[in-house]
Amino acid sequence: MGILLSALELAVVEDGRAATEVLSSTASVAGKLEELGYHRLWIAEHHGSPAIATASPPVLAAHLAAVTSTIRVGSGGVMAPNHAPLAIAEQFATLSALHPGRIDLGVGRGPGTFDEKIIRALRRGADPATDDEYRADVAELLRHLAGETGIRVLPGEVPTPEPWLLCSSAAGASLAAGLGLPIAVAHHIRPQNTADVLKTYRESFKPSQWREKPYVILAVETICADTDAEATYIAGPCAVIKSYLLKGEGGDLAFPTMEQAAAHEIAPDTAGMIAEFTAAQAHGGPEKVVRSLENLAAATGADELMLTTPVYDADLRARSYELVAKAI
Repeated sequence: MGILLSALELAVVEDGRAATEVLSSTASVAGKLEELGYHRLWIAEHHGSPAIATASPPVLAAHLAAVTSTIRVGSGGVMAPNHAPLAIAEQFATLSALHPGRIDLGVGRGPGTFDEKIIRALRRGADPATDDEYRADVAELLRHLAGETGIRVLPGEVPTPEPWLLCSSAAGASLAAGLGLPIAVAHHIRPQNTADVLKTYRESFKPSQWREKPYVILAVETICADTDAEATYIAGPCAVIKSYLLKGEGGDLAFPTMEQAAAHEIAPDTAGMIAEFTAAQAHGGPEKVVRSLENLAAATGADELMLTTPVYDADLRARSYELVAKAI
């Protein structure tokens, strides 16, 4: 297909297990991704979930960069409203000083949680950040990275981490285009918005010191196994979580085992919505998954595909990445 492949890791934790095990195994997945030739590995910021262990992307990115040598590593993303722009700049400049030319700084808008208590605890003010405040935070962060604020982020000349904006709406795409940033489109979250996001971004893009022309990563939920049936089975726990999220009840759920998921009955109307979402992603055996990815790449003109594989078993995640890389 001739398109770059990358990965987005969530460090999914199975019900009854601790983060220690999955974070350790994530390092082995990173090594496998590098061996397979994946271009970059990003970590998503999530808080307060019993099922996801990626509360601190810069800390985990530092560990993964230390156990690899060529793959780009970064955040996908760090949530700007949760942190002071200078703190983000310092963290990722430090990473870039430790691993020159390998660090990406993907920035997002959401809080990374559904829990209002956590949102209040993370925010720098008492009230949720407004759109204007988010735009101001991103602009300030970029000025820190460019050395335009009069504040020394780190002593001496330090390679600048590559900034990205995560987008799932036309508003986010417009911001990225106006700032001349590359974008990562959250097709794995809101596939219904992808076409509008891309149209807005490409039509409004202004060249900048960061990018001379538009550049698009398309994030796609990808679960690949040796057969379509096996892929459906290992995707079962994720389907259960989605079934609760669609009812507004999934913010504090643990990730079930595959056996628990197989025994779980999902209401027909909810199952239909999950099936519609899955059809827009890439689930199945290698042939089916590659066909889905090729169709998405052709339809969107994406420069790069970022596969996110919400499977708690590290060996199965690594196997999914391997099957795609070898079949594409």
